[in-house]
Formats: sequence, structure tokens, C-alpha cells
Amino acid sequence: MPLDAIPVVAVPPGLRAGELSGNAPALLREIAEMVRRLLAGGESSAIDLQALPLTPADLDWLRKHLGEGEITVTLNADGESSLNETACPGVWWVMHRNPKGAVVSEFLEVAFVPELVKAHQDDVVIGLEHLELLISDLS
Repeated sequence: MPLDAIPVVAVPPGLRAGELSGNAPALLREIAEMVRRLLAGGESSAIDLQALPLTPADLDWLRKHLGEGEITVTLNADGESSLNETACPGVWWVMHRNPKGAVVSEFLEVAFVPELVKAHQDDVVIGLEHLELLISDLS
């Protein structure tokens, strides 16, 4: 197994592996506020889970409490990215892996549609050009 495929987890000082830090419930409150901002003004936001002092038990607790939604998106671009809607529509669990499968980033994104799956305007222009070419070939 390559070294970068081995998960390394930092446990906050004073905690043992498997213990909750107490930070996960506070994140639920922050997520609720983010959803309020999304609904009030369309403001998307994200929480970088790897930048917080969370234990593996905290992440499991969050996954359990946020639940699973109806939508899963998988992207393959220099590694796999998965975007999973939670049981709370508008709250997405986003995970990016490198080509060897190791997790390189993990976020909770609050958005109607995650930024990563939105079509870029330049790409839509290319799509329109393709459609126009298809239509011109019909004549």
C-alpha cells in the first residue's frame, strides 16, 4: 500500500481515538445558520472539515446525524470527487481523492447546487455551438 493511501488522523490533545471532541454538535448549529443565509439571499458557503479539530468519531457522528439524501454525484478528474446530498437538502458532503484514492479534502457545502457541478458559462457556449452545428447538419 502506498504511503499516501494510509489515512492519517490527528486527534486533538487530551482525546483518545474514538472519542467525540464536542465540536460536531456546534457544526450542526453553524450549518443551520448557513442554510438560513442560503434561503435568505442565495449565499453558498462551505466548511473545510479537515481544517477543524474533529476526531473520526466526530465525522461519524456528523454523517449519522446529517444522514443520506437522494443525490450523489461522482466526478473523475485527477482523482475521484464525490458530492453527496445529506438528508438535509442543500447540505452536501463533498470529498476529493487523489489518483491513488487518498482523501485530499473534505467539505460540508451548503448550496442549492454544489459549485463543482455547475456548468461554467464558457462550457455552455461550447455546448450551444455544438447544438447549432447539429441543427445545421439537419438541413
